[in-house]
Amino acid sequence: VRAQGDTYQVVADVSQFEPPDIVVTASNCHVAIQAEKVAEDGTVCDTFTHKCQLPEDTEPLSVRCALTEAGTLVITARRR
Repeated sequence: VRAQGDTYQVVADVSQFEPPDIVVTASNCHVAIQAEKVAEDGTVCDTFTHKCQLPEDTEPLSVRCALTEAGTLVITARRR
């Protein structure tokens, strides 16, 4: 978690996954990123999991995420 001015930022490389395969959840100042690639035969062939705790002065309703064209997931949250 990096502080940049009045926001916190978490960055993750998920370029090996398609957008529908990526799930981001936020709860109680915790952010979890989960991604799963499923092969044509239905088996899971790649997974990614990352969890982090945001600082206590994070505004909980301000958590946002965006996926860049290069496959970088950027999660931002405002500081109080």
